[in-house]
Amino acid sequence: MKLQRLWGRVRCVVLGMVHVRPLPGTPLNRLSVSQITEEACREAAVYINAGIDGLIVENMHDIPYTTTVGPEVTATMATVCAAVRHSCPNLPLGVQILSAANQQALAIALAADADFIRAEGYVFSHIADEGFLDACAGDLLRYRKQIGAEHIQIFTDIKKKHSSHAVTSDVSVSETARAAEFFLSDGVILTGIATGMQANPEELKEIKQAVRIPVLVGSGVTFENMEQYMDADAMIIGSYFKKAGYWANEVDSERIKKFMTKMHQLRK
Repeated sequence: MKLQRLWGRVRCVVLGMVHVRPLPGTPLNRLSVSQITEEACREAAVYINAGIDGLIVENMHDIPYTTTVGPEVTATMATVCAAVRHSCPNLPLGVQILSAANQQALAIALAADADFIRAEGYVFSHIADEGFLDACAGDLLRYRKQIGAEHIQIFTDIKKKHSSHAVTSDVSVSETARAAEFFLSDGVILTGIATGMQANPEELKEIKQAVRIPVLVGSGVTFENMEQYMDADAMIIGSYFKKAGYWANEVDSERIKKFMTKMHQLRK
């Protein structure tokens, strides 16, 4: 399993989200690139000190999202990710660029020496709140090959949150996962319907039985419900690790430490 190349045999890896402040050119941008970078490194340090297993750097504050991400976003995120990597050279690091800027994420990961990306719209086209997302697996893996980035793993959302899947309502979540596996995904990500919303534990069981690649849970995991997701290979947590459990707030070190303490007990 490729996941073991990053974390060995750690059970149910915990990944914290570094939500980068609004980037140049986006409606809410107020900070310089150096200020944005400093804030991301500060947030990463809080996670590291609290004992997190890995990090994902994401441009979450770039609302409203667009499917035409500009070069200024790619350049700034490469700068930010390189700085975060320098601050935690031995911690597995991932990148996600909203919205569905998966080739840009791969280029950033290569430049910043990151280990993986989170990709949206990998298989089965659908309608997201930012517009139509077409399936990208074929083009994305060819791009990874062309730039010599095959060592960078691609974890892919299935039945993506903040989206309508009416067109593929006859395709179950497990069939979607199998399609991603067939199209060479390194791992699939199950979410709830929106950021911070709980994923369905029954769907987690269904997907784990359907595929042999890693299955990650990508939304809604909390201190209170984490036992329901211990069969996952990894948990991606953003909202719960913020003050009051709201994604846009500051990272809360006590929440992370409390969660990781319980996780270490559950892993025994």
